[in-house]
Amino acid sequence: MALFKKRTVGKPGEWYYCLEHKKVEEGPECPAKDRFGPYATREEATHAMELARERNLEWENDPRWHDAPRGGDGAS
Repeated sequence: MALFKKRTVGKPGEWYYCLEHKKVEEGPECPAKDRFGPYATREEATHAMELARERNLEWENDPRWHDAPRGGDGAS
C-alpha cells in the first residue's frame, strides 16, 4: 500500500468535465484519463461533451483525415 497518494496536477480556477462522474469539477479531482479540460470557465466545461461530438463529426467528415472507406471498417 502506498504511503502517499499521488495528487493530480492542476490549478484552482481551471474547470474540467469528468467523464466518470458526468459533471463539471473545479481543479483536477479525477485522473486525466477520465476528464476533458482544462477550460477557462465553468460554462465552457459544461459544454465539453457537445464540443467533443461536434469535433468528432467534423473529423469524420474531413476528407483529409478520413482513412477508412465510408460504411466500412477499412477492410477490403
